[in-house]
Amino acid sequence: MPDPLRVLVVEDDPVAAEAHRTYVDRLPGFACVGVAGTAGRALQVLARGDVDLVLLDMHLPDGHGLDVVRRMRALGNQTDVVAVTSAREVAAVQAAARIGVVQYVLKPFAFETLRDRLSAYARQRRAAEAGQVVADQDEVDRLLHPATVSSVPKGLAGSVLDRVVQLLADREGWTAEEIAASLGTSRITARRYLEHLADQGQALRTQRYDGRSGRPKVEYSWVAES
Repeated sequence: MPDPLRVLVVEDDPVAAEAHRTYVDRLPGFACVGVAGTAGRALQVLARGDVDLVLLDMHLPDGHGLDVVRRMRALGNQTDVVAVTSAREVAAVQAAARIGVVQYVLKPFAFETLRDRLSAYARQRRAAEAGQVVADQDEVDRLLHPATVSSVPKGLAGSVLDRVVQLLADREGWTAEEIAASLGTSRITARRYLEHLADQGQALRTQRYDGRSGRPKVEYSWVAES
C-alpha cells in the first residue's frame, strides 16, 4: 500500500476545521497531518516540507487564501491546493484556477462531495507519478477538467443532496415537510436525504413541538460546519 497523502487543513473556524480534519481521516489514502487557523501558521507548517495537499479556506483572519498560494509559489513550494470555501465569486474561482488550485469545493457540502473530489485528485496524482502519457486530446481535456465519480448512496442524487445541505446551513431547524416544500419533492424523499446526513453525523435530529398536537416532529439542523 502506498503511503497516505499528507493533508494540511487551513481553516480559521474551529468547528469547520475539525469537520474537515475528520473527513480527511475517514478517506482511505489520506491523512490529516495538521490544522492551521491562519495564513501565517499555514506557511510555517508548509515550510517543513511534509505536506502533500492543502485544504485551504479563502477567508482567513490574516489574509486571503489565494495570497497564501501565491506566497507558497514564490517560495518555491509546489504543494497542491484544494480550495474548500464559501467564496462563490466567479473572479475568485477563476483566480484560483490561474494560480494552480486543483479543485474548488463550495461550503457547505456533504461528506461525499469532498470524498469525490479528493478521490479524483488522487487518481490523477497516481497517474502522473506512474509516468503515464496521454493518448489524445480527449484525454488531455479529462486531465485538465477531471471528472468525479459520485459516491452518493444509491437512490440519492448528488445535486439534490447539495441543495439539502445548503438549506440546512442557511437556517436553523428544518422538518422533512419544509425541506420537501423547498425542493418540490415528497416528504418521504426529503426525509431520505435528511436521514442520510444525520447518519453521517452532518445533521442533528431534535424534536419540535408546535403546541397544537401532542406528537412532535423531527427537526434537522446542520452541525458539520459554521
